[in-house]
Order: sequence, then C-alpha cells, then structure tokens
Amino acid sequence: MSRFVGPYQIIQRVGPVAYRVGLSLSLSNLHAVFHVSPLRKYIHDPSHVVEPDDVQVKENLTFEKLPVAVVDYKLKELRGKSIALVKVLWDATTGESTWEVEQQCWERYPFLFPSKSVFGDENSCC
Repeated sequence: MSRFVGPYQIIQRVGPVAYRVGLSLSLSNLHAVFHVSPLRKYIHDPSHVVEPDDVQVKENLTFEKLPVAVVDYKLKELRGKSIALVKVLWDATTGESTWEVEQQCWERYPFLFPSKSVFGDENSCC
C-alpha cells in the first residue's frame, strides 16, 4: 500500500498554501482543499499505480495497511527491561518497514509468525 493516492488534478489555488484537488468519487467523503505540505509533484512510475478501489477508507477517514513479513528481530534495553522488537515489512515494492513491539505485532498479525513462540522468551527458537 502506498503512502499516497492519486494522481489527482489540482482544480484551484484557494490561498497562498491551499489547493482544491479533484478527488475521485470513492474519496468524496474527504474535504477537497489541502495544505500544500501533503501534496507532491507526481513523477510517473508504473510501480506507484494504486487503484482507488484497492484502498478501503473507513468512516473516520483512515485505512489499515496489512504487513507483508517480519524481516528482522532485536532486543532493546529500555529502563532495565528487555523489549523484543520485530522489523515489519509493510510494502514489498517500496521496502517500507518499521520496528514494532513483537508482542503487540504477534497479537494483531499472528500470520506473520511461523509458530506461537515469542522472540526473547525462554521458549523462543530465535
């Protein structure tokens, strides 16, 4: 899933830093005037194409991106405690990944973990 959707045409400059954007019908619940900061000049790249139908926007105007895989593990010492972290790959095409707390990730996305063991536990295989 991409961070951006579009491209969409800029319809009108509303103010010195605000633009009205021609959104598709699937995004009609969004306000069409945006500050210039989230807007980006589009440079065509076929791997960037995201069909608007693929993005399921919720009523609170958010969407959930599902992780692809766990690509790395590490233990982090915080205030005398060891915290197990996993590096989660969110988008295979862009390589977008973040470090997440393993226990929380395991609870939300158990399909990412081959067994029930948690990294850093005495029963962990890693």
